[in-house]
Amino acid sequence: MANSASARKRARQSERNRQANAAQRSYVRTMIKKVVNAVKAGDRTAAEAAYKQAVPAIDRSVSKGIMHANKASRHKSRLNAHIRGL
Repeated sequence: MANSASARKRARQSERNRQANAAQRSYVRTMIKKVVNAVKAGDRTAAEAAYKQAVPAIDRSVSKGIMHANKASRHKSRLNAHIRGL
């Protein structure tokens, strides 16, 4: 348990940041799943629309430090490859 006032404050900040990061990570995963599900259904237009929504969400997570840039590029590349495969 945090004993000093600054340690208690830091614990509060860490918990708040953890929850915000978890929410952002969950949102990005949901966007990715929308693209994957549209591809599985064979709906190219829905997949492209979902991809256009997913890319800014992925990029936003990189700028906030939640996802590494290389991982984001990998996700975008693979999603785009799935769409091109339709």
